[in-house]
Formats: sequence, C-alpha cells, structure tokens
Amino acid sequence: MRQRLFIAAIVGAIFAVTTAAIPARAEFKLAYVDVQRALNECDAGKKAKAEFQGRVTSLEGRLQRQQNEVQALKDQIEKKGMLMNQDQRQNLQDQYVAKLKNFERDYKDSKDELQAKDNEMTSKIVHDLAQVIRSLGERDGYTMVMEKGSILWGAPNIDITDQVIRSYNAMHVTIGSVGEGPGSGGVSRTSASTPERAGAPEPSEFGSTAAKRSTISK
Repeated sequence: MRQRLFIAAIVGAIFAVTTAAIPARAEFKLAYVDVQRALNECDAGKKAKAEFQGRVTSLEGRLQRQQNEVQALKDQIEKKGMLMNQDQRQNLQDQYVAKLKNFERDYKDSKDELQAKDNEMTSKIVHDLAQVIRSLGERDGYTMVMEKGSILWGAPNIDITDQVIRSYNAMHVTIGSVGEGPGSGGVSRTSASTPERAGAPEPSEFGSTAAKRSTISK
C-alpha cells in the first residue's frame, strides 16, 4: 500500500512539472492594410496626386505644342517640298529634323521626370504610412500587420486601412517627416515609448518594399 502511494505521488509530481512546462497557447492578433488605397485616400496622397496631375497636364501641353510644330513642318515638306528650290527644301528639312530631335529628347526627359517625381512622393508617403502602421500595431497589440497586396485573402474585419488613414491625417505633418528615415523632420512615432520587439521589421524597410508596388499616379 505504501509503495503504491509513493508511486502515485511520483506520477503526480511528474504530471505537475510537465503541465507547468507547457506554455499557454499564444493569442495571435492579425491585421492587414491596403497600402495603395491608403496612399490614394489619405490627405497627403490626395494633395500629391493633384500636384502630380498638374505637372502631367503642363508637360503634356508643352509636348503637344512641340509635336504640332513637328507635324506642321512634315506636312509642309510633303505638300510643298517639290515646289521649293534645293536650298529652301534643305532648310525646311533641317528644321524638321532639329525639332523632331528636340521633341523626342523632351518626351524622354519628361517621362523620366514624371517617374522620378512619382517615386519620390510615393516613397515619402508610404514611409509615413509604415511608421503609422507600426505604431498602431504596437499600441493595439497586433502580432502581425500584413500588406494586402502580399496576401491572397483576408477577412474584411481585420482590414485596418481606414484606421491608418485617419491616424495619418490627424498628424498634420509634412510629407515624409513621420518617424526616423528619409525626409524625417524629427517627428517621433506615436508609440515611441513602446519597446522594440525582437524580429520586428524596421518601418523604413517596409516603406521601401511597399513603395515599389505603389504609386500616386494610379
């Protein structure tokens, strides 16, 4: 009898130790953000988009005028070239070639300029959004906040895009000045007092990655 009680006591102790060693199941809290929508609908994105469209319209008008001049010279050569003497025809041909080259160069330069401006403004705003997303994630205890473009499906109730937009708009800061990083104006994260979590990606890293898939020109 005494031996059976001793064995039971040993088994009970082993069970208690084993049970204590098993951690409680961690609670996962997930969310996702539609970065492109946040970029389109936040106040900074709307302002940048309007400025960008104004630049596009201005460049398009200038290029259209140049193209019209090139076409007019081409039409003149085709319709009246045979009636001109050699010097006149050659002079007109030289004008056409020069204007055509200028148009092609300006077209390429304008395209490059617009792309550079798009990249610049998109990068700054997405950088800000990344800071806001991380701050919200840390403050509200999310295990992970994903970008909508990198997941196949997500339940609508874990979409925090609207919350991100509202939080960013409420800050009323210069574009690119949230947190630390490119264009920072020294504005700290809303949860700057929250300790860093091991393995958490830097906001600037997320911003750089998301910016490659986003654009204010959409």
